[in-house]
Amino acid sequence: MAMKPRSHSHNGNGYASDASDGGSSSPSPPPSPPRHSGLSHCRRRVRSKVQYAQSLKEGFGGSILLRRNLRYLLLLPLLYVPGLLMCVGSFSALLGRPTPPGSVYRSHEMFRRLWRDIEADNSSAIELSSVWKFKRKLKEQRPCPNSTSGQRFESSGPSGYLIVEANGGLNQQRSAICNAVAVAGLLNAILVIPQFDFHSVWRDPRVIRVAPFANRLAMNVPRHIQYLRCLTNYEALKFSSPISILANKIVNRMVEKSSRTGGKYVSVHLRFEEDMVAFSCCVYDGGKAENIEMDSVREKGWRGKFKRKDRIILPGLNRITGKCPLSPLEVGMMLRGMGFCNGTSIYLASGKIYQAERHLAPLLKMFPHLHTKESLVTPDELAPFKGYSSRLAALDYMVCLFSEVFVTTQGGNFPHFLMGHRRFLYYGHAKTIMPDKRKLVVLLQDMGLSWKAFKYQMKEMLDESDRKGILVPRVRKFNRKTSVYTYPLPECRCLQKSHNTERNSNSSFFN
Repeated sequence: MAMKPRSHSHNGNGYASDASDGGSSSPSPPPSPPRHSGLSHCRRRVRSKVQYAQSLKEGFGGSILLRRNLRYLLLLPLLYVPGLLMCVGSFSALLGRPTPPGSVYRSHEMFRRLWRDIEADNSSAIELSSVWKFKRKLKEQRPCPNSTSGQRFESSGPSGYLIVEANGGLNQQRSAICNAVAVAGLLNAILVIPQFDFHSVWRDPRVIRVAPFANRLAMNVPRHIQYLRCLTNYEALKFSSPISILANKIVNRMVEKSSRTGGKYVSVHLRFEEDMVAFSCCVYDGGKAENIEMDSVREKGWRGKFKRKDRIILPGLNRITGKCPLSPLEVGMMLRGMGFCNGTSIYLASGKIYQAERHLAPLLKMFPHLHTKESLVTPDELAPFKGYSSRLAALDYMVCLFSEVFVTTQGGNFPHFLMGHRRFLYYGHAKTIMPDKRKLVVLLQDMGLSWKAFKYQMKEMLDESDRKGILVPRVRKFNRKTSVYTYPLPECRCLQKSHNTERNSNSSFFN
């Protein structure tokens, strides 16, 4: 392959922030834990409760009032014990006690220690055609409701007009458009489309600016209204011709590059852009220079938000709770541990990787057949998309949609919509690897772990993703709690008959 990774030239990206075209907005940082002070403060809180109870007794001198406030006395032990534990815990680091497992980034050290074993291990490589073993036994297909809502709306004219406004990133637009159609159905209203700001993304010019209110439409709606969401998402919404044409070219070129594996490839949605690393408040292997740089990025982007007195940055806590974006190195080690050999073709869906040359180098060592949209098209072909995050995200979306394996490394609208779309295409199976990051960070910090033991754990993680990939939520009338965009079955099942999982039979997605 010998691909030199190249990065987007636009500001922001089309994933976590789902920034609108021509600009960028930033996703909210992970919530910071409440601020804890020292041991004396904890004791002052406890003493204040005691003094409060004593003042009640002395001031009113009545047993009745004391009994009324007995609940405060009963709360004292509950306040004192956890408060003391928190205070003692805050001193443990100062006393040099060991940090919790997984709280420190040592993946680069683990990689150097295990590299020879990784490089020599292709003996147990898995075939892409046999990665997914679980099958979803689908129930009998019910007919779709009448797309015009049938007799429900035939007897009377529209009750009004619904004018909506669309903004946000690619999948925020998709969600808002689908929900707006559903709202129009609920209100028996005509959906008015005066203007479409994002005509460069969606093909149908009648689907326009859709407002944030639509994103708050509940998931537990009547079946015929839910069907409108399905119909809009999987049948009506098409990307504009420039996006469809180039996406089709990229998919074809990716298939050609994957001839060693029968035209099948793995797509990875990597969230390791500079703003994501800064947002996460996580620490990697860049030392003091990285800390200074990330402080600068946070200050520039969020103007003191991370320096407020009520915020404490705890990188170790963020890491062990799974809030840190996986680095390219960690993704590579995970996939090699799962059994994907170095001949596997990888498509990297990403914005501009933070310090790309340094961070992508180990991933390229593990998977030399690594590709991006920048490496698969010419500069002239990509020129109309530069600087437009939603258009670039749309290209990545389509290439990931038709991969044999999709790997999600961080939350957000992009992977959630993509997993749902893949479930719709692949007969109920998302064919998606969803890493258990809490488990992974502990393993990657264990310097005594052998490559064989690490592989065993990774294969268990792959099996778990396989099992979760076929999950279908229980839906009883109006009690759906999960998103129909991530779990489209059973409501969207009736539309599957018109689709085939082979890409060549899905030309409608590119037209």
